[in-house]
Amino acid sequence: MAQETYRLKLAETWGPNSPILGETTRNMAAMAEKMSAGRLQIRIDSSNKHKAPFGIFEMVKAGQYDMGHTASYYYKGLIPNAMYFTTVPFGMIAPEQYAWFYYGDGMALMEKVYRPHGLLSFPGGNTGNQMGGWFREQINSLEDLQGLKMRTPGFAGEVMAELGVAVTNIPPGELYTALERGTIDALEWVGPALDFQMGFHQIAEYYYSGWQEPGAEVQFLINEKTWAKLPEDLQEILRVSMRTAAYDMYAQSTHLSGEAWARMKQDYPEVSHETFPPEVIDALRTATRKLLAEAAEEDPLAKEIISSQAAYLEQVRQWTNISDRAYLNTVSPETGD
Repeated sequence: MAQETYRLKLAETWGPNSPILGETTRNMAAMAEKMSAGRLQIRIDSSNKHKAPFGIFEMVKAGQYDMGHTASYYYKGLIPNAMYFTTVPFGMIAPEQYAWFYYGDGMALMEKVYRPHGLLSFPGGNTGNQMGGWFREQINSLEDLQGLKMRTPGFAGEVMAELGVAVTNIPPGELYTALERGTIDALEWVGPALDFQMGFHQIAEYYYSGWQEPGAEVQFLINEKTWAKLPEDLQEILRVSMRTAAYDMYAQSTHLSGEAWARMKQDYPEVSHETFPPEVIDALRTATRKLLAEAAEEDPLAKEIISSQAAYLEQVRQWTNISDRAYLNTVSPETGD
């Protein structure tokens, strides 16, 4: 007897043929179809089709789509506790964050946030440590941030606003035009792998290392009713496909960022890599701690998430320091090597 075929629709924040981010959804769908022998088929609609790049949460919740691929922190206006599952400034890097999701409290806490909305959320791929952004002018002091118009989303945007930055969030497809026309003075997108093909280096000369997204995790959203209708074996196939595609995105992003940065240095030597001055980093750290403390005081679930992340970071970072950090400092102590 022929087994039933399940056809799901997925809406993604990204535009058609988006590198890395868009490839992740297609890798996931292809794996799910192959492992299920065609019983699980997923159609992907990019933002040009559904016209709502920042509306994925609402569309999946309403059942307009079965699944979504987006970033949790885009929905902090609807569910403020969502933003902690993408990244937290000065927080965990990608391997630490994945460990927290799968072996710490991350998945259980994410379920507490999303299940009341009839949704399930799964890690959907990590960009690794993101760059701090493209700036037309150098940032030499805190005064240089006053009134600066910058695209930076999530919790980092709130931190920047504390320091006087005029923060906005703009869909990916509109970023180049906004920077070119002066609608914004600076922007933060991802890193060389995605920034290079966007062409920001043709407009802004100063490329700053990050502080705000040490391990930026996107997400797969699934309508809980859709999930419940899937047979147990297809649920497991979908779970494995999402987890595998997410890890592959992290590896691909690392690979392509290395390639893109080498090309950028060779072809566009006028691009200047910068780091924020110590006084700016100190102010950003102070503002981050202040906002986290306020959020924890106002919301018990926020406190649970923030406390879990802080405790896990304190424990796991000791290992990171004597492994990855010590290795890099030992074999390549000079900046830039």
